[in-house]
Amino acid sequence: MDFRTTKPIGQDIDKFDFQQLKFGNGYDHNWVLNTAGDLTKLAAKVSSPVTGIGLEVYTNEPGIQVYSGNFLDGKVTGKKGIVYKKRSGVCLETQHYPDSPNKPDWPSVILEPGKVYNSRCIYKFVVEK
Repeated sequence: MDFRTTKPIGQDIDKFDFQQLKFGNGYDHNWVLNTAGDLTKLAAKVSSPVTGIGLEVYTNEPGIQVYSGNFLDGKVTGKKGIVYKKRSGVCLETQHYPDSPNKPDWPSVILEPGKVYNSRCIYKFVVEK
């Protein structure tokens, strides 16, 4: 589950020696970001070596949930009749860490009366060819 260096998303997805991949049937995990809430710092990037199309993600949130479509079952048909099967997509969801209310050392998710919650996420498409 180490994405600090570039590799295909599915390269290690079936390595079930890591129990969380087995339980989730793939990725549905939260990664801690090292961007310190700075919207100018890249939080995540996915790209296709075939098309050269990439997606960059910037956020002020401390984490990003990566979900790999583990339970798509082929019952959903999209544009041009494409059927969405298991792991036929990926979702990058910027957010706080799961179970944050119970972890006092983690960034707080408690919104006090009179306070404003501000979450920003920028999805930037790029072409690398």
